[in-house]
Amino acid sequence: MTLNEIPKGSTCTVEAVGGKGALRQHFLDMGVIPGVEMTLVKYAPMGDPIEFVLHGYSLTLRKDDAAKIEVKLCPDCDAGIEHSHDDATPAVEDHPGYGEMGWQHNRETEHPLPEGTMLTFALAGNQNCGKTTLFNQLTGANQHVGNFPGVTVDQKSGPIKGHPDTSVTDLPGIYSLSPYTNEEIVSREFILKTHPKGIINIVDATNIERNLYLTMQLMELNVPMVLALNMMDEVRNNGGTIRINAMERELGLPVVPISAMKNEGVDELVDHALHVAKYQEPPTRQDFCSPDDHGGAVHRCIHAVMHLIEDHAKAADIPVRFAASKVIEGDHIVIKALKLSDNEQQLLDHILKQLEAERGLDPAAAMADMRYDFINKVCAGTVVKPKESKEHKRSREVDKVLTGRWTALPVFVAIMCLIFWLTFDVIGGNLQDLLQALIDKFTVASDNALQSWGISHVVRSLVIDGVYAGVGTVLSFLPIIVTLFLFLSLLEDSGYMARIAFVMDKLLRKIGLSGRSIVPLLMGFGCSVPSVMASRTLPSERDRRLTVMLTPFMSCTAKIAIYAFFCSYFFPSNAALVMISLYLLGIVSGIVIALLLKRTTFKGEAVPFVMELPNYRMPGLRSVLQLLWDKTKDFIERAFSVIFIASIAIWFLQSFSWQFDMVSDSSQSMLASIAGFIAPIFKPLGFGDWKVTTALITGFMAKESVVSTLQVLFASKGALMAVLTPLTAYVLLVFCLLYTPCVATIATVKHELGGKWAAGIVCFQCAVAWIVAWIVKLALGLFW
Repeated sequence: MTLNEIPKGSTCTVEAVGGKGALRQHFLDMGVIPGVEMTLVKYAPMGDPIEFVLHGYSLTLRKDDAAKIEVKLCPDCDAGIEHSHDDATPAVEDHPGYGEMGWQHNRETEHPLPEGTMLTFALAGNQNCGKTTLFNQLTGANQHVGNFPGVTVDQKSGPIKGHPDTSVTDLPGIYSLSPYTNEEIVSREFILKTHPKGIINIVDATNIERNLYLTMQLMELNVPMVLALNMMDEVRNNGGTIRINAMERELGLPVVPISAMKNEGVDELVDHALHVAKYQEPPTRQDFCSPDDHGGAVHRCIHAVMHLIEDHAKAADIPVRFAASKVIEGDHIVIKALKLSDNEQQLLDHILKQLEAERGLDPAAAMADMRYDFINKVCAGTVVKPKESKEHKRSREVDKVLTGRWTALPVFVAIMCLIFWLTFDVIGGNLQDLLQALIDKFTVASDNALQSWGISHVVRSLVIDGVYAGVGTVLSFLPIIVTLFLFLSLLEDSGYMARIAFVMDKLLRKIGLSGRSIVPLLMGFGCSVPSVMASRTLPSERDRRLTVMLTPFMSCTAKIAIYAFFCSYFFPSNAALVMISLYLLGIVSGIVIALLLKRTTFKGEAVPFVMELPNYRMPGLRSVLQLLWDKTKDFIERAFSVIFIASIAIWFLQSFSWQFDMVSDSSQSMLASIAGFIAPIFKPLGFGDWKVTTALITGFMAKESVVSTLQVLFASKGALMAVLTPLTAYVLLVFCLLYTPCVATIATVKHELGGKWAAGIVCFQCAVAWIVAWIVKLALGLFW
């Protein structure tokens, strides 16, 4: 039978892994190999995808992909329960410092790097293993930390605290060095081409079997390396332990137990990392083949390929052992880089056929089986686990509600509605009113002071009508933005984001996307820039581009300032309802556009949904507070840079004529004549006034500038309400919701996808915004 046919709660043994190409290799890298036991935990609320447990962790697959895996039911197996050697927890071993283990070289024969050499490190690890948390501890940086796959979407570098001659680069989280996703290619290209002096490989100690798979591939690169066993506090709290010294002997490299969250063991990790980098001590073991069973066939194959490609690997500057492993796996990028001749390619084919004949598995599966066989032997002698961790047990109980068949979607909708209600009405709304009152008092006091000091009318107008009206109004919306980011951060840190992807996959597939796209799309409700960058985690270029195209339809926090401003003027008693309707309209518009693009530009199917579900964890207070501070600081910097400059520029253009005479009527200003060329485009929508057009133009720099510009151009609330009615104000909100993203987002799109895509998105979004706003005006005009 196939994996999708086994009953819920039953356990099976994998017989064969079907499929082809990068997806099949990804299955193998994730541990779906012949002989492994898998337990079906549950189906997603809409029947697809499916959650399985293997190697002690949760993996999701779609039915179509599970149907490619042949299995045999195993009633007596117990794959969902973690292995335990004994009931009693052994005493924790003392861990020696650096330079004290047998695997290290004799100091007298070592030749350290010259003094002053920059010691560069690559920080590598699986997704969601605490890598960014460790990076922050090592460097003192304050990168965003979350509990879902794909938080790190760009490379970040910084020196180790107290060691200015070092540099650590935080690479994107990966499961292997196979070319399945962009992150895997980026991470291995960084290591191969920049030649760091050392690798810090962080491993989730609570899920060590899967994490060590990447470790074995990193060891083949022959780069000095130290292994950091993270989350050891959780292992101890669950009654387990890891025999560190025994693991060091098995792996042939330094192994350091740490808790990155609690900053435990990090100093020792730094000592080991500096030592192996300074003395250039690579792992002493790279051969993981077992001489018994079928290992001999794999061993002979690897060494035969190494001899065949040795010269080519040196010429391509690829470690020969790593190159041989990748060639056996069918890695097309490495094979192309080696530039083998036709005769060599034929000889390689014969070697691989011989392996398949002896091993009874295809070469890629044989390599994966060899690695996991070694991992199992290492863990059998070094790892003691409880029957079930507290975190896993808690996650199972919580998932009965959050991913339950009848409760998942209602709970998700309820959570999002609660977040918006608390943000716009209860917490953020009230704090916004309080801050606005304080800004108003400060503005009045400043105006009185300027008058008492005899400051000229022009300067007073610049300060009060330009800077204060623009920057002050935008700053008043800071509480709403920070509140929304707070709730999004809690969803990320808790691990619920990954569950949302699991629950929403089948719905998103109907519009041509994978459930993994939900993460960047939800991030779009915070800010479109990291949302576009987060699309890198998608393994398909098609999915990535379509996700980027849809991101602007998710209403970012910068637009909240516009919504709140117009709601306070035109819809004071229905502000929450109006804002929720805008969010829903953005989502619905995105769905309609996605359906159209799926049938035209982006034909084809979404990528398979293969994703790990992390355990739920309590959000880290430091992480949440740090994120809030970063967003607050970023918003204030924007207010006093882009918006400050925009406010002064708008004040100047609307206060002076082309002859640089100060005008009493802004309709005679330079700004009026510039905006007048564009204003007719918006007349069918009901807001063809040049002042409103100007606000939309400045909104391209930063969405908050729409509000600051309107505050500068319209001297009073009555002046704005004389130009717009509640109907046209809502239509204007719809246009602001959907038209071109800010210049920062477009610059990010250009960096990610190229200039043509960036220009296309600007034109596309403006066209969609105009059409939808026109339809809304016609529809509401029948009742309003």
